[in-house]
Amino acid sequence: MILSDKTIKKMLKEKELIIDPIDEMQIQPASVDMRLGNDFLKVDENTLPLMTLNDEVNYEEVKGEEIIIPPHSFLLATTKEYIKLPDNLTAFVEGRSSIGRMGLFIQNAGWVDPGFEGQITLELYNANRLPIKLESDRRICQLVFAAMDNAADNPYSGKYQGQKNTVGTRVFKDPENKNR
Repeated sequence: MILSDKTIKKMLKEKELIIDPIDEMQIQPASVDMRLGNDFLKVDENTLPLMTLNDEVNYEEVKGEEIIIPPHSFLLATTKEYIKLPDNLTAFVEGRSSIGRMGLFIQNAGWVDPGFEGQITLELYNANRLPIKLESDRRICQLVFAAMDNAADNPYSGKYQGQKNTVGTRVFKDPENKNR
């Protein structure tokens, strides 16, 4: 069941769901708009001949109130908000339609597990042939919350738990890589 604005407001007030900071205008009928933070990562293409699922990826960090994404380029960003989901709630990350219509694809693998706590790292791709300028504090994506039929037996406690600022891939820490 997708949560309504009424339920989201109640859960925020009762601190069952944490979104910090939050402004009332971010709460939509069936979602919460998330704002762009001021911390960005781009793959350091000058130090890597290729990327693998086994090796750590080097990134260049950029901090600032605005950033320009060149055409057909990929960038990691973060939400301004820090969230904490209870063990019986999951969230979908969706791009805002108004921004998608500019050719900016926003993703985070699309899913936030129950029990997750931290800022959300976003994967941004400019599919346009023009650069796109982004500014921090602007609403960039939305979280759609869904109640689960039961609390998770094993809520999220993985390699991104508690993340702050933009966090690059940690796929090299996957269990499959331990036997290599």
